[in-house]
Amino acid sequence: MSSDLVVLAEVPFPPTVEDIFPPALGPEWLTKFSLFLWLAAAVVIVFFLVAYRNPKIVPTRGQWLAESMYGFIREGVAKDVIGHEGLRFAPYLASLFMFILVGNVFSIVPLIQVSPNAHIAFPFTLALCTYFLYLYQGFKKHGFLGYLKHATVLPAPWFMQPLLLPIEALQTFILQPLTLALRLFANMFAGHMLLLVFTLGGFALLNAESLFLKPISVVSWAMTIALTFFELLIAALQAYVFTLLTANYLAGTLAEEH
Repeated sequence: MSSDLVVLAEVPFPPTVEDIFPPALGPEWLTKFSLFLWLAAAVVIVFFLVAYRNPKIVPTRGQWLAESMYGFIREGVAKDVIGHEGLRFAPYLASLFMFILVGNVFSIVPLIQVSPNAHIAFPFTLALCTYFLYLYQGFKKHGFLGYLKHATVLPAPWFMQPLLLPIEALQTFILQPLTLALRLFANMFAGHMLLLVFTLGGFALLNAESLFLKPISVVSWAMTIALTFFELLIAALQAYVFTLLTANYLAGTLAEEH
């Protein structure tokens, strides 16, 4: 966030997208967002490799933490939402949850303080992974035409079908992946902007000419600290919601009836 403060202080109001997002580190494809994305993946991979490098019957703290996180998604999401068939999706769902969680937590890590999920491209890519997964599973289970019927035809009178068919098709093939991405992006971007606004607001109030406004800068910075803890809660909640909705879409795809 410190780099954001410097950039925003040098540009006229209102700032543009380029002023808010960190600049490229070299080539156009190498930005801070992509760097943090690879870092999040590395953190998750290294964590599980270290936790399971020497598994014990009486688990160590690291092994217990890794098993608890995986068990939480396996039992509480994959099995509860999808059913027994959902156990084969537990590795994907657990990896998705951990990756999004670590990326979201970057928004409050000093010297990083921005989540890669605050850039729409990355939540949209994750949503596409889920989208292609449940489409593939649907076509595999029901067949091409069978899945199209399963996904769009509701058990309703025939004269209601012309109204319901386009709504269900829009929801299944467009709105589900789109809202999945936008929900994660909007929450992480809004959290980053709120922290930025209250931090900048504290400096603005401290440098104000009015002596009455200067002490209020402490209130603004206190709000920054409070919002930091709130952002941690949102980071975990959004990772869980994204994973839960992924499981829900898979459950709908694998169901025998609509």
